[in-house]
Amino acid sequence: MNRYDAVVVGAGHNGLTCACYLARGGLKVKVLERRPRVGGAAATEEFHPGFRNSVAAYTVSLLQAKVIRDLRLADHGLRIVERPLANFLPLESGYLKVGGGPEATQREFAKFSARDAERLPSYLARLERVADVLRALALETPPNAGGGVRDALAAFQAGRRFKGLDMASRRDLLGLFTRSAADWLEDWFESEPAKAVFGFDAVVGNYASPFHPGTAYVLLHHCFGEVNGKRGAWGHAIGGMGAISEALAAEARGLGVEIQCDAPVNRVLPGVVVLAGGEEVAGRAIVANVNPKLLFLKLVDPAQLESEFRERMQRYRCGSASFRMNVALSALPRFSCLPEPGPHHASGIIMAPSLDYMDRAYLDARAAGIARAPIVEMVISSTLDDTLAPKGAHVASLFCQHFAPEADWAARKAEAIERIFDVVESHAPGFRQSVIAHTALSPADLEQEFGLTGGDIFHGQLSLDQLWSARPVLGHADYRTPVPGLYLCGSGAHPGGGVTGAPGHNCAREVLRDFGRRMP
Repeated sequence: MNRYDAVVVGAGHNGLTCACYLARGGLKVKVLERRPRVGGAAATEEFHPGFRNSVAAYTVSLLQAKVIRDLRLADHGLRIVERPLANFLPLESGYLKVGGGPEATQREFAKFSARDAERLPSYLARLERVADVLRALALETPPNAGGGVRDALAAFQAGRRFKGLDMASRRDLLGLFTRSAADWLEDWFESEPAKAVFGFDAVVGNYASPFHPGTAYVLLHHCFGEVNGKRGAWGHAIGGMGAISEALAAEARGLGVEIQCDAPVNRVLPGVVVLAGGEEVAGRAIVANVNPKLLFLKLVDPAQLESEFRERMQRYRCGSASFRMNVALSALPRFSCLPEPGPHHASGIIMAPSLDYMDRAYLDARAAGIARAPIVEMVISSTLDDTLAPKGAHVASLFCQHFAPEADWAARKAEAIERIFDVVESHAPGFRQSVIAHTALSPADLEQEFGLTGGDIFHGQLSLDQLWSARPVLGHADYRTPVPGLYLCGSGAHPGGGVTGAPGHNCAREVLRDFGRRMP
């Protein structure tokens, strides 16, 4: 039996990040990956001859600058470019563009409401003050409820960060954690386009209506990021999201990490990982980069867990109702409201004109499995990266909500695709004629391909009872699990989902601490 200091299950970006830091700390590390390539959901693949794209995760903002710097990702070829505009909201009459500078965005808002344009700088500043505190917490280990001195100290340090907020920001923080996105936005804006362009972030990967309490936090979660030092920006990795994973893998291999692909894990036992073929790999620490529900209900022997913990894991909420498509196009879409090519083609194109539209999509999915008019975001990545498609052609990512995870996807996948194309066609007539080829991942496919239980891109809902010291459950927020020597380094741990690298970074620190070593 091969023996290592640490065995990492899953070569997604968090698993690779964790492996790099562990190796930098002097540990002998092995990474096991079920798929034939590294990256998990952050991978780039050719889906039609000559057309490549990010398979699942498709945009960059939340990746931690510290991880990029510490692990020398730029030295391994990673290059991230900023979108010229953050978002573009096509409407039946007109459009709203966000980005291109504060004054440009204010002018756009003023087309719909002078009051909204006037309030926009204050809204962004207030949101940024709260986001700053949560950014700092993202790379810290949350305190465990009922823990010891270290947890008490962590709680004290977190409290000091919150104490640094003025009273208005503390009230904002409380509201963002508990209120609906609709309530939060309606306090600030009166025009539907303004509320829609920000409210979209509250339902991305989140099976909820923007009118549900707690959705304001999901909106905030998407504000943590930065691109090349610019906070709140969104960008694209040249070569697709796989470029991030490949850079991480290159750094890992350079540090001596062994990465084995086509190595599906069948069982996780104390100190041992059993592969599907029966091979056993031993590690003093086993680090799981998988959804907590998958880990504790399918990979770990029930005898290793208390019944109460297993029951809580059975109730752990997963399921983001997302449907992901990659589309090869013969030409750029021509939007009725703004047909000529421009920077809006290189933005996040949000096809959901109001909060009520998003609410109806959710209600449809709950009642009938598929939204009649889905929420669609299109990112035409080839406008920023001409290596992805033949000259003159393009590739587009379509990230769509709401599609019930429990629907019969073997029977309804084609129907979902048609409804998504209907939405795009309604804004960009002729889109269907430009489609050369496409691939589609239903919630069931996302679970099957990437282990995203319920198709949940966040490895668990970002709700108040599944955040910070309660992620994945109260008492196990410090990346250690109830099984001795078993750790959790994926998005089911703090600070949650997105291509951040933060859970992997934080988990490595705790593993090294248990080995009596410091984080390098």
